[in-house]
Order: sequence, then structure tokens, then C-alpha cells
Amino acid sequence: MNINPYDLLNRNHSIFKEDFRRNEDFLSEEIENSSFLIIGAAGTIGQAVTKEIFCKNPKNLNVVDISENNLVELVRDLRSSKGYIKGEFKTFCIDYGSREFEVFFNETEPYDYIFNFSALKHVRSEKDPYSLMRMIKVNLIFLSKLLKMIKGKDLKNYFSVSTDKATNPENLMGATKVIMEKMLFDREITHNVSSARFANVAFSDGSLLFGFNQRYKKKQPITAPIDIKRYFLTNEESGELCVLSGLLGKNRDIFFPKMSEESDLYDFQTLAKKYISSLGYEPYECNSEEEARKNAKDFISKGKWPCFFEQSDTTGEKKIEEFYDSSESLDLDAFKSIGVIKNKTVPSQESLAYFLDSLEKLSEKETWTKEEILNLFYSILPDFKHEEKNRYLDDKM
Repeated sequence: MNINPYDLLNRNHSIFKEDFRRNEDFLSEEIENSSFLIIGAAGTIGQAVTKEIFCKNPKNLNVVDISENNLVELVRDLRSSKGYIKGEFKTFCIDYGSREFEVFFNETEPYDYIFNFSALKHVRSEKDPYSLMRMIKVNLIFLSKLLKMIKGKDLKNYFSVSTDKATNPENLMGATKVIMEKMLFDREITHNVSSARFANVAFSDGSLLFGFNQRYKKKQPITAPIDIKRYFLTNEESGELCVLSGLLGKNRDIFFPKMSEESDLYDFQTLAKKYISSLGYEPYECNSEEEARKNAKDFISKGKWPCFFEQSDTTGEKKIEEFYDSSESLDLDAFKSIGVIKNKTVPSQESLAYFLDSLEKLSEKETWTKEEILNLFYSILPDFKHEEKNRYLDDKM
């Protein structure tokens, strides 16, 4: 049984419906006459953007991802639902930090628009220094290589996705996105660049709501923190926000959804209970993980779904996310449902280059520690509010 995310979030349709409608003519004409490269196209947001662009019949659409299976399903989905486009549509199973990607890019450009969704997004990536370094390589070092490749190219726009976790970050994933934004706004980049700070995408791969679906399919308990609140977008909304930012954003614009703390901010406990009720079960609160696990089969047979809710006590979990801070200049009038962070300060490229070079050198050592990585991040983000709790999401159900 599939849950409609709009029903779960108390919405009737996409919050960007009106902004998309107002710009429909421009978007359709621009996409039809343009060539696109989408990196990380087989992830949740990448697929949503690929589908939006595919539907508008682009002149050329190349998509890249390291997930062979997800690329296959993306093609099957598009062919089965949308059919074909007049221009070329091709998929490439390549790591965008690889030599193969570099050769591919040099032989297939020029592109009018490049969208990059390749990233490791989980806060839990900082649980060990090896996963953490992999996240840093994908989110920053590979991006640095790509930005060097496209420097001087005649692009209309380059787009990289950011996150609400980049605002006053408390975890290393969010910190990589702060630095990603700084990298985009290099004064030596001559073409347009834009980004978007995201809310959580409901039911995206690996997300907590995706986990709800998996637990339901496997008849397992559902767990959630009681003190964490998040804003949410649907898959459709995620695609629309990126397309609008990528094609309408001015240089150094960061788009974000206009959302209300009163009506759009959800705690996971409330969402979990609503999710269970929508499946026809009564949420049954257990006192421990063990109680929920041991009695799951019995509870479910009686129409009750076992839940375990507790305070968050893991590294990197911020209580409430934000889309901007008080130092940033905002345009809240350009769109009905989108705010725009304007005129981002161009960072010192010397300090940024030193940071990236130091990261690469650290990654080439025989070994490294999380403390060494953190010290590098503190050097470029002195206000970074990281708190190490020595407990991670992998340590709980």
C-alpha cells in the first residue's frame, strides 16, 4: 500500500504549482532548445528533475549515475510513462569523480545546463573516518574537479543542490554543503551558478519515511525521535524547485521553499502515528526497542503497530532545520512559494583552495582520523557548531 505524500503532509498539490504555471511557457521553450547534463540522475531528486526535463522534450539529455540498477529503472519508467523525445536521451553509469567521467564530458559537451545531484546525504556518514572521507570526496573533492572542468565553458547555468542543513550546520554533511556553496561562488567562474536549499524529501531513498515503508513491508516496528522537527517536500516538489532554480535563478541565487513553522514543520513522532493510522493500524507505543521487536508479530495480528519513540541522542541531529540565517539577504517577492537568497558573499579563494588541497593530501595518507578532518573544517568554518556525542544512528533501531 502506497501512502500519498501530499495526504501525509496535509497538502492538496505541489506548493510550487503556481510558480511553475506562471513560468511554464518560458520553461517549455528553453528546455526544448537546450542541451542538458544531469549528474546523480538516478537518485530521488535527480530522477524527479530528469522526468521534469524529459517531459518538455529537450534537444539533448545525458544523465549520469553510479547506480546501474537505478539507471535501468529510470529508463524503463520514462519509456513506459512518457515514451520518447525528439532529441537524444542517453544514460551513462559513471562515477563523476572518475577518469571515465572526464573523458565522457570532454567528448559530449557543450551543454547549456548542468545539474549536479551527486552527493552523500546522510548525517550517519560521519560515524567513522572512512565513510566520512568518502562523503567529503563526493561532496567536495569531486565537485572541485568538475568545477575546474567547466570553468570557461559557455554554460547558461550550473546547478548544485544544497540543503537546509547548510544553515548553521551542526553535522559534517551540512558543513560540506556550506563549503559547496562557497565553491560555487568562486569569482573566477564566468557562467551563471545557482543552488537550492532543500527540506527533507518525503520517502526519498534512505530517509526516515522511506524507512517507515520498509518496516511496513517487513512487518517490523517503527521508530522515530520525539524531539526532531523537519520541513518536507514531495518528489514532485523537489524536481520543480530544482528546475526553477536551474533555469530561472540568477547568478549566485539560492532558492528555498517558503514554509511556515506553524503549518509545515512536522515532528517525526506525529508523522509516524499518522502514517500508521493511514494504513489502518493503531499505533502502539512500546517502552523499549526490545519490547517492540519481540512483540511485533503479535501486535500486528491484533491491528496494532508497534512503535518506539525516544529523545534524539546521536551526533549531528539538529532539532530544527533552517533555510537561511539573519546575515543573508532575501528576495521574498520574486515567487509565490519560493524565497531567494541573494548576493552571497564571494569567499576567499585562497583559504578555500588551501582547505581543499589539505583535504586531498589527508585522503592520500595511509590513514586519517575524524579529529584531523574536523580540525580542517574548523579552519574554514570557525563558527561550526559540531557536538560529538559518540553515538550514531547506526547504534539504534
